[in-house]
Amino acid sequence: MIKFLLNQKMCQVSDLSPNTTVLNFLRQEEAKKGTKEGCGSGDCGACTVVLGDVVDGRIRYTSVNACITFISALHGKQLITVEDLKSKDGTLHQVQQALVDFNGTQCGYCTPGFVMSMFALSKNMPSADKQAIFEALAGNLCRCTGYRSIIDSAMALAEQPHIVDAFERLETETVAKLNTIQCSGTQALTGNGQSAYSPDNVADLAALLVKHPDARIVAGGTDLAFEVTQFHRPINTLISVGNIAEMKDIAVTDTHIEIGAARSLTDSYSTLAKYFPDFGELLHRFASLQVRNQGTIGGNIGNASPIGDTPPALIALNAQVELRCGGDVRLMDLEDYFVGYKITAQKAAEFITKIIIPLPTSAQVFRTYKLSKRLDDDISAVLGAFNITLKDNVVTDVRIAFGGMSAIPMRAQHAEQILLGATWEYASVDAAMQALAKDFSPLSDFRASKEYRSLAAKNLLKKFYLEQQNTTIETRVTSYV
Repeated sequence: MIKFLLNQKMCQVSDLSPNTTVLNFLRQEEAKKGTKEGCGSGDCGACTVVLGDVVDGRIRYTSVNACITFISALHGKQLITVEDLKSKDGTLHQVQQALVDFNGTQCGYCTPGFVMSMFALSKNMPSADKQAIFEALAGNLCRCTGYRSIIDSAMALAEQPHIVDAFERLETETVAKLNTIQCSGTQALTGNGQSAYSPDNVADLAALLVKHPDARIVAGGTDLAFEVTQFHRPINTLISVGNIAEMKDIAVTDTHIEIGAARSLTDSYSTLAKYFPDFGELLHRFASLQVRNQGTIGGNIGNASPIGDTPPALIALNAQVELRCGGDVRLMDLEDYFVGYKITAQKAAEFITKIIIPLPTSAQVFRTYKLSKRLDDDISAVLGAFNITLKDNVVTDVRIAFGGMSAIPMRAQHAEQILLGATWEYASVDAAMQALAKDFSPLSDFRASKEYRSLAAKNLLKKFYLEQQNTTIETRVTSYV
């Protein structure tokens, strides 16, 4: 049984397929048709809803894609849809009114999603600047191309004096209601011959996986849900890690950063950006805010995609994963985790508990570059990550990793061997560029040809070198503002 607030109404679901998405629950079970389906894959944002959960006694609001969020993710949370914003007397919420005032809608199909993304932004950053607005709305597509009026409405909203809305007035009551929902122990939902479990600690998770070794682990579900929504393959047993606090922690020791495998990309951002600014920039370009609010680094690794954004960067940083099976725990270098296309070294009933990244040294230089057709909300054609340590202009340590160049994210070991111990000069870099042909034999697909990928990889290494030679040179576009 799962329990949550639908706006202010307490909902209890006990006999529903765990494969049901929040979108289908709203439209089919609750007849709330304001939330639209545009893509069914978390790309267009038409289905955006907002989840509220209690953090330090206050409600934290996050925008998510309802089309790729399983119903079990709602346990203990408040679900807010576009229908919930308007007052009982028919008065529009200030977000809705701003869109009306600036004629921010044409066909209107995308409008509910934009409204909900703007609502979440208004709660989290009431005085958002243009860059923050662009990032908050990057996961919402308007096929009528009416972005200017939408951006103008969001800008005007950010400049308005603070208005206390119904959600702020009812916050204390909402917190009290959510606190009555039992979140300890293992929650279960069964229906249509399928089951979902949501344990609250790692030991119970390990026991459940031993009992159900074929179960699929779900954190944010931003990729796993495709099996249901795109490929129509039912998942008989789901085990959610969303309620395991210890898997959502982040800690910085004297030597490492330790990130829980269930911690969202959004919540991981500030720490990673502090120690590795390029990693922070990469996360800004990772999918959309809705996806980052749910997706996790653990999931991005476990998915084992050759074009995942974080694995090449983590491999270049010499990261490890902590794996657990039952009561047994082991560490593995991330580069050894990937065995083949979508195949890992993870055993049956084993799962990732945390990711461990060594802290940078003062002599270390780390950069990562993502090549994709669009700046926002797009998948990499090639992603290169470069990590070198220099002493007296000699390379004393080097790790280079690429995604999109092989069946797995992997290191460029031939190129590394040429650079290690060499003077950091163009002749050495050029030799390493040529050696990349020994490391990779990329394939052609609809994102890029093999020739493009091979040339791009060489040029990214050259770009990395040129950036180090002139730290003021502008070599990349990070914003359209």
